[in-house]
Amino acid sequence: MSSPTAELTASPPAVRPREPVSAAERIAASASATEGLLSTWEFHDWFNERRKAGRFNVERVPFSRLRNWSFEPDTGNLVHSSGRFFSVEGLHVTTDDGPHKEWYQPIIKQPEVGILGILVKEFDGVLHFLMQAKMEPGNRNVLQLSPTVQATRSNYTKVHKGTDVKYIEYFTGARRGRVLSDVLQSEHGSWFYHKSNRNMIVEADGEVPLDEDFCWLTLGQISELLHLDNVVNMDSRTVLGCLPAYGVDPGPWDEGLGDEGPGGEGFFRSLARSRCPQAGALLSDVDLLSWFTAERSRYDVRAERIPLRDVRGWSRDETRIGKEDGRWFDVVAVEVQAGNREVTSWTQPLIEPRSQGVAAFVARSFDGVLHVLANAKIEGGFLDTVELAPTVQCSPVNFEGLDVRPPFLDLVLNAPAERIRYDTVHSEEGGRFLYAENRYLVVEADEADAPVEPPAGYQWVTVGQLTALIKHGHYVNVQARTLLACLNAMGHLTDD
Repeated sequence: MSSPTAELTASPPAVRPREPVSAAERIAASASATEGLLSTWEFHDWFNERRKAGRFNVERVPFSRLRNWSFEPDTGNLVHSSGRFFSVEGLHVTTDDGPHKEWYQPIIKQPEVGILGILVKEFDGVLHFLMQAKMEPGNRNVLQLSPTVQATRSNYTKVHKGTDVKYIEYFTGARRGRVLSDVLQSEHGSWFYHKSNRNMIVEADGEVPLDEDFCWLTLGQISELLHLDNVVNMDSRTVLGCLPAYGVDPGPWDEGLGDEGPGGEGFFRSLARSRCPQAGALLSDVDLLSWFTAERSRYDVRAERIPLRDVRGWSRDETRIGKEDGRWFDVVAVEVQAGNREVTSWTQPLIEPRSQGVAAFVARSFDGVLHVLANAKIEGGFLDTVELAPTVQCSPVNFEGLDVRPPFLDLVLNAPAERIRYDTVHSEEGGRFLYAENRYLVVEADEADAPVEPPAGYQWVTVGQLTALIKHGHYVNVQARTLLACLNAMGHLTDD
């Protein structure tokens, strides 16, 4: 995995005043700035101080110790006494395609739309992003870097009777500034039923008071942190994935540079060109949308909410609800103590995966432009049949001993080191999942491994096309949005 020392030794460009330019250029300039109001080392000192200052404790407990949570007598659903927050129910899914045409599972039903928002502001002519050191009970290392605001409606309307959500007025109130991005996006379709969050990036006007659990970072600094395991949380990554396009055309190819095979430096130039909206793509934007619409239309997927007690192949004991064959995930209960949250003590259910997952894009350069192989993937909790997902998205352990394995899984798992362009472990949503981690990869492939004509359900897209699709809600899933943020964190070319 990535080494902090290796990632943080680059000599940073000086932060200097700049004339007003387009939003894309301002974001690109921030992405190239690896120093800001804080040096990166000062950030790590601050982050460690916040970890020491917080009082965090997460303990697995039996369901009987849950406060204000209970299993409904009639349905077996796990619900909160307020009728708010979320519930754990059952789901029955049938589909007419794929190796698994029917399954049952528990699923989280959380109908309210939350806000995931990052506040940005210029300092010395460079955009900075206001990030929060936030404790989540499901994070393996507890404290991670979250958006400015990460709150459900129950949180910011104070159903929990806690303190105010800091900075919420910049996203919902009279102090709201210039909106750079605002789109409804899905969460994990395998674990949430029809869950959406409002992903927002807002530029502040005037002075912004700085709370001790928050800091201003350039996009370049956040990009460095995206190369470190379990530092930037899922909610930050999905918002960063929704940034407007800020690719800068690197200009004419150096002789021979764009033609190098896997492992060559041509990868980074082809990636830089792939970010540009005007970059040449295998499919036009119209043809890509037509393909995606056809993928959504060709599946007959029925996902029916059912009582949790009627979920077949799952059983419940005092401490967990789990699948009888030991695969997939468990539903467990925890008790939390957190000194710096709106509520300082609570209990809740969490979903705990049985093993670490893999989310990977297979990538190839076509005519000097990098493309990633996206999969139109069915997940039971999606609002609309399929969303674009990474090439590989699964927990490999779940396929041990089975005859069917996901396409490209072995290519990704067995890739030689020189073909792995990105490789970092990131946590998933720590407010609902316990120790849920994916190994995120970008693996460069050649024609033999990944032909220009992909299998059914897969399509080559540029980074710029993926960015454009994210302007539409529920087109690109949360794992692919994370990988887009990671691709944008790699090898920015500048005019220097």
